[in-house]
This record gives sequence, C-alpha cells and structure tokens, in this order.
Amino acid sequence: MSPVFISMTKESLNTNDLKEGLLSVLKSEHPTMCRRWFNEIRVVGIVDGSLVVQINEPVQLKYLQRCCVDQFVDAAQTVTKRLLGVRFVGEEGLEQPSDSSVVVMGDVNFGNAQNPYQPIDEDMLICPDLNFDNFIVGPGNRLAHAAATAVSTKPGQAYNPLFIHGGVGLGKTHLLQSICQIAMRKHQSMRIYYVSCNGFMTQFLEAVQLGEMSSFRHRFRAYDMLVIDDIHDLSKRDQTQEEFFHTFNTLFQSGRQIVLSSDAAPSEIPFLEERLISRFSCGLVACIDPPGFETRVAIVKNKALNRHIELPDDVAAYIATKLDSNIRELEGAITKLQGLSLLDESPITLSMAKRAIGGDFGSGPKHVSIQDILDAITSFYDVKLTDLLSKRRHKSITVPRQVGMWLARKNTRFSLEEIGGYFGGRDHTTVMHAIKSIDQKRGIDNQFSRDVEQIEDQLSKPLSDFE
Repeated sequence: MSPVFISMTKESLNTNDLKEGLLSVLKSEHPTMCRRWFNEIRVVGIVDGSLVVQINEPVQLKYLQRCCVDQFVDAAQTVTKRLLGVRFVGEEGLEQPSDSSVVVMGDVNFGNAQNPYQPIDEDMLICPDLNFDNFIVGPGNRLAHAAATAVSTKPGQAYNPLFIHGGVGLGKTHLLQSICQIAMRKHQSMRIYYVSCNGFMTQFLEAVQLGEMSSFRHRFRAYDMLVIDDIHDLSKRDQTQEEFFHTFNTLFQSGRQIVLSSDAAPSEIPFLEERLISRFSCGLVACIDPPGFETRVAIVKNKALNRHIELPDDVAAYIATKLDSNIRELEGAITKLQGLSLLDESPITLSMAKRAIGGDFGSGPKHVSIQDILDAITSFYDVKLTDLLSKRRHKSITVPRQVGMWLARKNTRFSLEEIGGYFGGRDHTTVMHAIKSIDQKRGIDNQFSRDVEQIEDQLSKPLSDFE
C-alpha cells in the first residue's frame, strides 16, 4: 500500500483525512507494528506543536505511549509535512471536536476531566492483542475460556481462585491478560494487577533487601484482583511460598479475585507446599489442551487478520499441519512469513510457506518470553523494572537494557521494532545499536561475556530464593 500524503491547510484538512494518512504510512513503513485496533484511534487536533491522538481503551493507550511514539511521529511528519510531535491521550484528555476539522489549539490542560479508570501500574505489561476477541475457542480450551469470561465480568463471585494450567504456548497468558482487560473496562474502580511469578518474586526479594516488606505487603494485599502467570515458578522457594500464602489468604478471605496460571495442575507442581496446593485447588482448576487442526487453522487466520496480513487458506492449513503443539510457534511462523513477504515484495504463497517453515519449527529451545528476559536482567543487575523501561541513559541502566535487547533478539522471534517497544518504546535503530554494542563488548571483555552467558542460563532455570 502506498502512503497517503496530505497537503495540510486549515481549509482542506480534516481529522478523518489525517487519520487515514497516518494509518496508511504506518502500514507502509512499520507493518509489523500495526494492529487492527489502530482503526479505533481518533485524531483530535494539534496542541502546541503536537498532534493529539485519542484512544479510550487504557491498555491500548499505554501500549501506544510505550511502544509507538516514534513511529507515529514519523508518520505525522510524513503526512503533514510539518515538524510535529505526537501525544496520546485517553478519553479524559480532550474533547472530540463537534465537526471533522483539525483544530489547531493553543494552551490546553490535559487530564482535567476525571479519569474513569484506575491508573495502570507502570510495571504491568499487558498486550492489547491478548483479548477475548482474539482468543479462538476450541474443544481443548472451552472450559478455561468460559471460566475466564465469567471471572472477568463477575470478579470474586464466579470462580475464586481460578487456576488455569496447560503446556507452554497454549493460551494461558492470553486468557489471563484478557481477564485483566475486560475487568478494567467493566469495573473501572477496581485495582487490578497482572504479573509473572518471577516478577512477584523479584519484587519480594527487592523488598526484603531494602527492608520494605511492610510496603510490599500493603501493595499486594490491597489489590481487588491479583493475576499471576506461571505460578509453578514458586517451586523450591520456601520464603516466597510463605509470603504468597499469606497474601493469598488475605485476598481470598476478603472476597477479592485471584487468578493463577501454571504449566502443571496444583498437585503436580514439584516442591509446592501442601497448604498452597489445597488453596489453589479450592476454586476452579481448568486445563488447556493442545488445539486440534481446525482450531489451529482458525488461530493462524485470526493472528494474520490482526496484523493486516493476507494469508491464503492453503497457507493457513499448511502452517496448522506442520505446527501442532504450540500457539507461539504458529505466531512465529506468521511473523517469519510476513518478513519474507516484505523482503521479497511479494504476496505470501504456499511455496513461500514451505520454504520458510520447512521442518525445523518446534525443535528449538524452550520458549523464552520478554518478561522472562526482563526478570532475569532486573535480578542479575539489581535494577528496577521501571528504570530499565525508562528514558534514563546512565551506564548502570543502559548496559542492562542493551543486554536485554540482545537476549530478546537471540531468544525470541520478535522484530527489532517489537523488541524496542517492550524496552520502553525505543525504535529499531536503538535495538540494532544495542545488539552491535553487546557483540563488540563480548568480543573484548571475557568477564562481560561470562555474565551474559550466566543470564542466558537463568532464562532456562528458575532462581532460588535470595540467590
């Protein structure tokens, strides 16, 4: 698709034209970043040299603010031929003009209206793609999906706790993040927090080291809904199990919702205390089984549609046939095909899919997520997640951030743009520079190279308490 260019004058330009132009440039220049829900943005006006873009969904707003600023700035400047910045606001930020004209405004106070949503914790990573609309229901996940839907609409009433378990890459994280997004939308005064188990442990150990356990307990026991991914990582961690036991009791006894996911059922998690197994099992325990062929085809088509990728039916069927156990592998195949299509400047075909996928998918190492990498980096370098994702450029933060980007490039199938987005909204050139810097430093500094190898080892095995 060729970008849309607009001759910008007050008389001819309107918000609809500008939105169309922005999306056209983004799809042309940043295709891997674009998502279907970008169509829901509103162009409000120009305030003090910045184009104001409004999105009412809090999770989508945070994603745009963290991951998409540079790309939208490039698109806005390309379309308008002006040196503009971009500012993303929620529905409390500014009123939509009564007509479709772009209003060039002077001094404006943002956020004077009361925000109907509880603020999202800065360190809570929620992906807008992981919602119920994009979750494909099949025989293997029907119970888990129904329970997750019920919990999101009636937290603390339907199933408490809700414990979802299944193999790697089957959709547990998708359901947990979907619950958070619906609950935030339907219960706007609720305090909701989503975190990986390693993220919980990192914060716990940090609180112990800093002597801030009172603050830690007050924070985690004040949430109305606590959602923890990969709770099986509590295995062998006696001190953390003790702390989580009391946190669980406080929340459960006050009727607040707890949602947990695991690679195994409660009774099958090794070295987990009996009292925790009992509590995890007292609500609904729902298993997710690997998707069947029809479900995999539907998943492939849905993920392609969400990324504006034209995927022929025979290609979707081929991918679903070759990859039969892990949804993340399906997504990785789509990402690879999109990259090849852009590189070759040709549509995706069955022959391209056969060339791209071959027979090697599914034989690689255990999946490593961005959250796993963030947890390993913050633990090894003893830095805060908020600092790692911030704009700070001090060496004590820059080096760990670059190592994280290097590990993400090596151990995940995310594009450079997506990796930059996860590390505080940086662009792909920053990620390329980070990768080059780490490669060079590893070549001349043996100790640094050993440190990086040690962090990689941590990605495949959990940390012990107080290690």
